[in-house]
Order: sequence, then structure tokens, then C-alpha cells
Amino acid sequence: MARNRAINSPWMYAFGMLAMMIPSHAFSAFYVFYYMETLGLAIGLVTFARTVFMIWDAVNQPLAGYLSDRTDTRFGRRKPWLYVSIPLFFLMFYLVFAVPEGLSETALFVWFLVALVLFEAVATIIWVNYGSLFPELYRGNTLRKKASAIQQGYQIVAILIASVAGPILYDGLGFGPMALIFGGMFAVLMILFLRFTQEDEEARKTPRMGLKESFAATVTNKPFWIFNIANSFAQTVNGLLSSMIPFYAKYVLKVPPEQVSLLLASIFVSVIPLVAVWFWIIKRMDSVKAWRLSLLAYALSVIPLWFGSNLLTGIAAGVLVGFGLAGFLVTPPVVNSHIIDLDYAETGRRREGVYTAVSGFITRSSGLISVLSVLVVGVLLGYESGDKPGDNPELTFRVLISVVPFILLVISLALSSFVRLKPLPDIEQA
Repeated sequence: MARNRAINSPWMYAFGMLAMMIPSHAFSAFYVFYYMETLGLAIGLVTFARTVFMIWDAVNQPLAGYLSDRTDTRFGRRKPWLYVSIPLFFLMFYLVFAVPEGLSETALFVWFLVALVLFEAVATIIWVNYGSLFPELYRGNTLRKKASAIQQGYQIVAILIASVAGPILYDGLGFGPMALIFGGMFAVLMILFLRFTQEDEEARKTPRMGLKESFAATVTNKPFWIFNIANSFAQTVNGLLSSMIPFYAKYVLKVPPEQVSLLLASIFVSVIPLVAVWFWIIKRMDSVKAWRLSLLAYALSVIPLWFGSNLLTGIAAGVLVGFGLAGFLVTPPVVNSHIIDLDYAETGRRREGVYTAVSGFITRSSGLISVLSVLVVGVLLGYESGDKPGDNPELTFRVLISVVPFILLVISLALSSFVRLKPLPDIEQA
């Protein structure tokens, strides 16, 4: 009986988030620092490679979603893709952080670009298929809010593991061994998640749309686009904060590398109990209103980062960021699932894969905003790389970790005011 209760339990589904976020957060938090600061790759070349990375993402995200929706095997639609991706993701993640010694700048750039493209291709397949399961497995607002809170709690644990253990591992063993350890954790946890996940047979029986029809219906869904564009600006902040923390610690707080873990932990340890606070909040209000409230809280929370001057003030500012971040992690999956259910109510067809993929593309394209922000601020204030930090790297990274995130979150909050969703009956799932 215990085993049956574990099947499709929100607690077991969340192991997939734990599995993916450990290496994914390590990637987003450390790869720019690794290539620019440790290996000395120029900011212009890093920006160009990341731009190609975003364009490639525009192609493979929608295609991955369409293929996932069209898959029909006795093992399900999503699970076969996830199983095949496990060893490939492990390998690609390792290659990002296993750069051979002695490469010229040109060779280093080529390695960086190829590694990014291959990693992104496999990561897309995993994220699209995992995310597509959420609206399929959890129906009804109350259950979804609970499942989202649990999922984001696991996500924070994963971020905490990557944030705290990452600097310790790469400082003591190197970036390559760090990637091997995190990749191994991913594989074990991913298999555990898949072992206790069973797809909805009825969802596979719904009529399928052709490629053109699927994307035409998605493109014309106005609330979907406004929600995801608004979300993309806030999502940019997640990536920007993660990638800038090592620079912020070095140039603004002036703390040694071994203390970066303490700074990262200050943000993500605080998020764990605050996820429960946000679950309590969203249970008592409409999901769209809760999402807007989380954006406001997030915008206000990044302001104190400007005033950090040492480890203690940095930690205090990090704890405040944790409150806004916790709300933003919990609320968007509930709103996105509501949009998908409204589409099903109108069309009679379930297209979680396409919606998740297009949503992922819009959100992850926000990385281009992050890339351009780093480039523009770096050029204006003179930062080029770890070898050429310019005259005032402290100001560069104060702006990138506080001013730019605040502006992006204000834009996100303004766009969110245009999102209006019809209510759905709160059908609970046994």
C-alpha cells in the first residue's frame, strides 16, 4: 500500500526537480565565472556564444514539446524521453566544466560554444518532458498549489546543495570533479523520480494536433504570452543573481572563495521555510494575484544588495532576497497550469508539451537579456574579464546584482497587470 501511495505523490514527483536543479543551478551559477574569471575568456566571446546558445534554444524548445506530445509508447509520452536523456545530460554537463588545459583563446571559445549547444539540447528535452507532467498529474487549484510548494521546496534544497557544495568542490578538487559529483547525483535522483511516476493513460488518448495547428493555437493565446513574457523578465533575475554572486563576493564584499558558499546559503537556506509561508499566502488568494504579489516582493528584496560591503551585510541582504525568490518560485507553475487547463477546456486537447516548450523558450530566452545586461554594464564600466577587470569592478557588480534586477522586476510587475484568467472549477484529485 505504501508503494501505491508513493506513485505520483507530489513528494516523489519533486525528486525530478531535485535531480535536475543540482547540476542546472551549478551550471547557471558557475559557468560564466569559470570561463570568464578562471579561464580568462573575453566577455565579448562569452556574450556571442551565449547568444548562439539562446538562438539554438529557440529552435529546440518548441520542437521538443511537439515531439513529446506526439509520442505514444506503452511506457508513456514523457518517460521514454527522460530515460534516454539521463546519460546524455550527465556527459554534456561534465564537458561544460572539463575544458582541456593549454587551449588557445580560439579553441577555448569553440569548446565553450559547442559544450553550451550540446548541453542545452539535452537539458531542453529533460525540462520540457518533466514540466509537461505537472498539469497532467495534478488537477485542481488546491492540489496544484500544494504540489508546486513541495516541488519548489525541493528546488531550493537542490540550489542550496549546488550553491554551498559547488564552491567547496571546485576550490578543492576543480570544476571537472565537481561536475562528475553533481552529475552522478542527478542520475540517481532522476531514476528514483521516474520509478515512482506513472503517466495518465487518458491524457494519451486525447486527439492530437498537427505541428502547424498546435503552434497556431499557442501563438494566439494572449494570456499565455503576456504571462510568459512578464515571467521571463523575472526569470532573468534568477539567472543573473546566481551567476553574479561569485563576482559580487569577490569584488564588492571582498571575501575569499571559500566564503562564497556562506553567501549563497544565506539566500537559499532562508527560502526553504519561506516557501511554506508563500504556500499559506497563495491558498488564500487568486493565483494570479499571488504571482503579482511575489513579483513586488522580489523587486523590493534586491535593493539591499546594493548596500552590501562585507560578508555579514551580504548575508543579511541575501536573506531578504530569499523572501521574494520563494514567492516567485512557488506561484508561476500554478498560473501556467491554469492557462493550460483553459486551453483544454476550449479545444478538448491536451498540449502540455507544446505549452511547456514554448513557455520554456520564452522564459529561457530571458537569458539573452542577462547576457546583454552583463555586456553593456561591463563595457560601460570597463570590466572585460578576470585578467582585465577595469578600474571599478566593484561598481560593475553592484549594478549587475541590484540595479539591473530591480529594473527587470518592475517591468515584469507592470506586464503582469495585463494578465486576466477565467476561473476554473476546483476539481480535487484523489
